[in-house]
Amino acid sequence: MTMHPAVPRTPHQRCLRWVAWSLSCAALLPPAALAQDVPSRTVAPLPAASTWRQSQDDAWWTGPMLANSAATLPRGHVLIEPYVYDVSSPHADGYGSLTYMLYGLTDRLTVGLVPVLGYNRMDGPGDSSGIGLGDVSVQAQYRLTDVPAGSSRPTVSLQLQETLPTGKYDRLGRRPGNGLGSGATTTTLQVNTQTYFWLSNGRILRMRFNVAQSFSARARIEDASVYGTPDGFRGHARPGRSFFVNAAWEYSLSQRWVLALDVTYRRSHGARVRGDDAGGLPALHLDGRSSEAFGFAPAIEYSWSPRLGVLFGTRVITGGHNTSTTITPAVAFNYVH
Repeated sequence: MTMHPAVPRTPHQRCLRWVAWSLSCAALLPPAALAQDVPSRTVAPLPAASTWRQSQDDAWWTGPMLANSAATLPRGHVLIEPYVYDVSSPHADGYGSLTYMLYGLTDRLTVGLVPVLGYNRMDGPGDSSGIGLGDVSVQAQYRLTDVPAGSSRPTVSLQLQETLPTGKYDRLGRRPGNGLGSGATTTTLQVNTQTYFWLSNGRILRMRFNVAQSFSARARIEDASVYGTPDGFRGHARPGRSFFVNAAWEYSLSQRWVLALDVTYRRSHGARVRGDDAGGLPALHLDGRSSEAFGFAPAIEYSWSPRLGVLFGTRVITGGHNTSTTITPAVAFNYVH
């Protein structure tokens, strides 16, 4: 990251820099990154194969940890899926919770709301003063294809998500941990696909492959912020665009038990910060560096019924260009009605 002119970085400013980094890590989770499972619409089944194959009705799913479903809810049905997680790094923890609340507006169109809560703990002073609201997302997903039950053809959907700047992000004072938002409206356009395969033993392997691109508007900044600005600063920031790819596989061990694995790649352009401080010093320019992040997330799913299940998983960001390693254990409950 370059800065013109050079500005000394105090320990407090380094805390602010960590908060900005932790937000980028959290962005790998929610909301464009934790998965909700939506039951596929049942269509007339294909003729039975001569050898045994597990039926789709016999496999109950919660969805993998990260990849969203390409299916949509039947009209009038709802899905509720709360996640609890901890973005853990060597010197800090970002405790968080997000909840998918989805509704089938039509058989092909699902709309929803994704609120986020968080609390940041870090070594030394600067923890969050309490649990706070993060950036809330609204989303709509339209299913493009009809796929008969028992088919290996992919279900394909388009998803549009708008993340609203509801979380605190500037005027943080001596509490950089209170920074739980970006201050900018972010639009994400995503293509979701989902395919069923039958292995040689007859059991189902379900695969998802999703691609997303995000763009952010400009955020007005005052004083200390998640972008590393000091007290007295007046200016603005624009988070860089982000490209995200997520592949996921789920293997149906039995009707109730499923093994899941996500593999992810994200490339992000750094935020650009421009402004003057209140004391009339020369303009402060902060140009964030682009970054790449690779990750994977093994998980195990258990369902009590086709409507209710739980997931235990851990996302690992292995590092990459300008990216630190983090480990994020999570638990989620999936309920469809």
